[in-house]
Amino acid sequence: MRNVKIVCEYDGTAYHGWQRQPNGLSIQEVLEETIGIITQEEARLTASGRTDAGVHALNQVANFRTGSTIPCGNLQKGINSLLPGDIVIKDLRDADDSFHARYSAKSKIYIYRIFNNPVRSPLRRNWCWHIRFPLDVKAMSEAAAFLEGTHDFSSFCAAGGDAEDHARTVTAASIEREGSDISFSIEASGFLRYMVRNIMGLLVDVGREIITPSEFKVIMEAMDRTRAGITAPPQGLFLKKVRY
Repeated sequence: MRNVKIVCEYDGTAYHGWQRQPNGLSIQEVLEETIGIITQEEARLTASGRTDAGVHALNQVANFRTGSTIPCGNLQKGINSLLPGDIVIKDLRDADDSFHARYSAKSKIYIYRIFNNPVRSPLRRNWCWHIRFPLDVKAMSEAAAFLEGTHDFSSFCAAGGDAEDHARTVTAASIEREGSDISFSIEASGFLRYMVRNIMGLLVDVGREIITPSEFKVIMEAMDRTRAGITAPPQGLFLKKVRY
């Protein structure tokens, strides 16, 4: 059996997240069914991690086992020919037998995009969070710097999350602005459910001067989700890269 590694890009707008769902179409389901058609086998994908409903990926990594002898290039072309327009396999290759998309990952990079303009953009509605109020990016950057290092991120963990250990190591966190576009980038050893969206919700409070960067730090260290404010909407979030 070959161990095949894929890198895929998708627009999550029309899907109920990565993972198969009993009552909604998922990215995993579409990919597995399509791979199965080409290989004439039942396909089971293991991803680097889940993305939630409405969240996108620039470079999601997954792997699957197959007895098919179809060359990688032909396998990729065949699968892509049947996939819908909002999902594509950017790279497909044979991997070492020990490769595991989730457990072999060293870190992940997520980006969150905001369109900060008094007037909304219909063309951006599925790929950013529109905020019409002015945002102080300098203050947001100051607050984001507190995220770096190893911390307990319970203040940014979704209620009812299945992770028992809420400690994660953030190696980089930054915010950039270009015109009306604001981009938050964060790299970490792993992420809790809704962690990036919850962080973004509180960073926007800093940008709106509802709280100060120092108060952001206090809330982060409180390890109390009820202190941290709203969860940012999913459409602004992208899985940018998985490092191995």
